[in-house]
Amino acid sequence: MSSQTPDSPGQPPPKPSQPPKGGAKSAEPAIGFTRAGALWTALIAGFLILILLLIFIAQNTASSQFQFLGWHWSLPLGVAILLAAVVGGLITVAVGTARILQLRRAAKKHHAAASQEGRT
Repeated sequence: MSSQTPDSPGQPPPKPSQPPKGGAKSAEPAIGFTRAGALWTALIAGFLILILLLIFIAQNTASSQFQFLGWHWSLPLGVAILLAAVVGGLITVAVGTARILQLRRAAKKHHAAASQEGRT
């Protein structure tokens, strides 16, 4: 059962509500997305991740033995895992950089060929 009464055919439709007067603004934010805001958010997230990494390293201080291609060394386990993650990230950056350079060269060749065809 509805609490609203049906409109009679002779009544005009209700007027839409008007925005409040006196300088009140709409619900939209005054400032939208900015690069500075995104940078601030990324910095906060980065610091939280660094804090978690420091806790991980501090809790995994037991020394572990490592061997690779005849080399032998020992490191704290937390440092070894962090080092492996950093090296993996650097490899990913190197492969991504090589691919970007490859795509740039191909785009320059394509652009040069297209501009030569346009001149003739």
